[in-house]
Amino acid sequence: MEKLEKLRYPIGHFSCPVEISEEDIKEWINVLDALPARLSNLVSVFSEAQLETPYRDGGWTVRQVIHHLADSHHHSYTRFKWALTENSPLIKAYYEKDWSEMFDAKTAPIELSLNYLTALHAKLVYLLKGISSEDFKKYYIHPEGNTNVSVVENLGKYAWHSNHHFAHIKNLAVRNGW
Repeated sequence: MEKLEKLRYPIGHFSCPVEISEEDIKEWINVLDALPARLSNLVSVFSEAQLETPYRDGGWTVRQVIHHLADSHHHSYTRFKWALTENSPLIKAYYEKDWSEMFDAKTAPIELSLNYLTALHAKLVYLLKGISSEDFKKYYIHPEGNTNVSVVENLGKYAWHSNHHFAHIKNLAVRNGW
């Protein structure tokens, strides 16, 4: 059980600091800024067979993880925009597991999502570097549990999410000597 948990959460679960510093914000923005290049560099030499390898038994393939990152971060970008432009909006959740089973997530070239992540993260980082400390306090409401998620907490979650899935692929490559 412990080994499965380490495969599922190689960097642990997200834990938002009680006090979020400007240094935390800068670090999280840097993670988002670096993800597309880090990910592209990691998988650029992967064969089709390697892209079809799940990061753990019962887990998504590398291809699915890459497409999931693009889908999830697309949703996150929209959530940032909603929180910044509306008064505590109730967002729409999506079924990421169902999305990962769709034809495109299982078969599309990874370059589609890698290119999309490059453009999306460039826009997101530009946005996040330009908002005020007051903007970081704005929030949206997530329908699962009716929880308020601030812009700064969402930033932390998606920096963690970036590192979380990068670690899935990196650890798989290391375990298999790729």
